[in-house]
Order: sequence, then C-alpha cells, then structure tokens
Amino acid sequence: MQNTIAQIGQDVNMYTASDVQAIKQEAIESAQKAAVEFLRDWNAKTGGNEYGEPMYCGFASTKIYGVKGNTKLGKAFKQAGLEKDYSGAYSIWNPSGHGGQSMDVKEVGAQACADVFRKYGFTAYMESRAD
Repeated sequence: MQNTIAQIGQDVNMYTASDVQAIKQEAIESAQKAAVEFLRDWNAKTGGNEYGEPMYCGFASTKIYGVKGNTKLGKAFKQAGLEKDYSGAYSIWNPSGHGGQSMDVKEVGAQACADVFRKYGFTAYMESRAD
C-alpha cells in the first residue's frame, strides 16, 4: 500500500473512500494469499483428497463493527462497495473468493481479511458457520 493513503495508526474516521478501497483491496489480497497457502500446506501435510481441500463444509465472512452508515466513514465504506448485514456490521462474504466448500479454507481467508482491517484500526472479526 502506498504511504500517501491509509496510514497505520491514523484515526479511522479520517479515512477517505479511496483509503477504504485500498484497505479493502489489501484485505482481499491477503485473504486470497492465506487461502492458497493453507490449501498448499494442507495438501502437503495430508496428501490431499479427491477434492483437494478439507471436507468440513461451511461459510465464512469478515465483519467490521463500529462504523455508522450515516457518517463520512460509513459513506466511504459504501463507496468502496461494502454493505451492512443483518448484524449491523459491514460484511465481506468469503473474502478469499474460494470456490470450494471447505469452511477451513474460507475461515483462514476471512481471518486474514479481518487482520488487515484491524491493522488499520478497525474492529473486525472472522465469522463462520457450518453448512
């Protein structure tokens, strides 16, 4: 990420829409990388299976809490393509984009995504549920 935007330690309310977009992009890239590395390591350790991933099926997302939609920051989140879900948190569903069914892989990606948002001062968590 460029030094001209989204400075770590900055007051989150000072982030612009382009800052939020850059943070989101970094978080998505981190989620994708984490999922790929997890699958590589899992297959190397276990010898894999016919599907190439752990078989526990489910879903995972990253939730970002504490951002009010009617604020400058909330509007920046909307401009970056983030929407609130039923819980009132901004949510990124399956941030790794993993197309398989493995909840393990999706959790690793969602956790990596949450870690990036936390790095920039947000309250963010991975959430998952079995299918």
